[in-house]
Amino acid sequence: MTQFAEAARATTTALRDLFPQTPLQHNDHLSRRYGAEIWLKREDLSPVRSYKLRGAFNAMRKVRAADPGQREFVCASAGNHAQGVAYACRHFGVQGTIFMPVTTPQQKIDKTRIFGGGQVQIRLTGDYFDQTLAAAQTFCAEKGAHFLSPFDDPDVIEGQASVAVEILEQLGRAPDMVVLPVGGGGLASGVTGFFRAEAPELQFRFVEPLGGASLTAALRDGAPMKLPKVNSFVDGAAVARLGDHTFGMLNWVSPSAVHLAPEDRICVTMLEMLNVEGIVLEPAGALSVDVLPELADEIRGKTVVCVTSGGNFDFERLPEVKERAQRYSGLKKYFILRMPQRPGALRDFLEMLGPDDDIARFEYLKKSARNYGSVLIGIETKQPENFRLLTDRMDRSDLAYRDITTDEALADFLI
Repeated sequence: MTQFAEAARATTTALRDLFPQTPLQHNDHLSRRYGAEIWLKREDLSPVRSYKLRGAFNAMRKVRAADPGQREFVCASAGNHAQGVAYACRHFGVQGTIFMPVTTPQQKIDKTRIFGGGQVQIRLTGDYFDQTLAAAQTFCAEKGAHFLSPFDDPDVIEGQASVAVEILEQLGRAPDMVVLPVGGGGLASGVTGFFRAEAPELQFRFVEPLGGASLTAALRDGAPMKLPKVNSFVDGAAVARLGDHTFGMLNWVSPSAVHLAPEDRICVTMLEMLNVEGIVLEPAGALSVDVLPELADEIRGKTVVCVTSGGNFDFERLPEVKERAQRYSGLKKYFILRMPQRPGALRDFLEMLGPDDDIARFEYLKKSARNYGSVLIGIETKQPENFRLLTDRMDRSDLAYRDITTDEALADFLI
């Protein structure tokens, strides 16, 4: 571990040729709320708006030192890793080929191309990431290029450890706790590897998206296991399988230290950080802040660092984030109503709405029934308890309805 810490410090020094330390900012809003000293390590403010540049730079630096003739690098990514690799390729003046799924948003493609300058080529292939990855690895074998893993590589892990080196330097002491997001485990492996050597008394808490709990699965089974299904909303941390190298550095973690964040709850945190603090976080970047309510009792009076791991958020997704946040907070619901086909039926329903209830969507689903018609209706309100009052009124009127807000199949199909 001491050797790892020394290597992390050397990596951090080398990184200064690329970009300055990302800020470690005291957050008054969160500190007051939790009665703690909350600091945010703002990896969302790196040149590529995520920590991924650190690992890509270090891995490329190590490969180049061992084999100066290696000038071809390849990665498969639709997000932050691609941008980090592109930036590093431009810095080292080497050629990069970046494979992305054909479904990658144009904004991410354009940013990757800008970061790489004339040093990268982007190849769009495959509808799903597994297809993209296979194409990248085949290309590597044919061209003799070096494949840069997004997390499962000792040099990448060592590069991510520079986050911990900077925290210690900036704070001037070890915090009581560091809260880390987990996807493939590269960041968590690097940060814990450094602090376990330099500050063994420090506590860690880990946060995974509920729909991509690869660390939880690995700890349960004693080895990395591929999840049968992954929710891709938290795209920066939605990883189906923890890395072998990363699990080797995280197998000591107690399952009780790993928390799962529901995707819709993350949306609430993203909106709060945007509206209250003016901080733009992508879903994975909000994980460490999102879990704070669950940690409230144990962090009171302590110094806590939350790593905000990325801020590559496409604002075209903002309506979806707002929608999911409202539904999770109980401020928006969707119902299917069985409306009598008679004059005044709609007016009768409208009179059931309270003063703070607002119709956000209204759509007839079936118009052929003689006596009844099905209506999809979305309602927004200001207080969750208003929906209890509304359903009480609908029950008393014998109006047939079904709440489909949390019915995943129906909601995905109809909403």
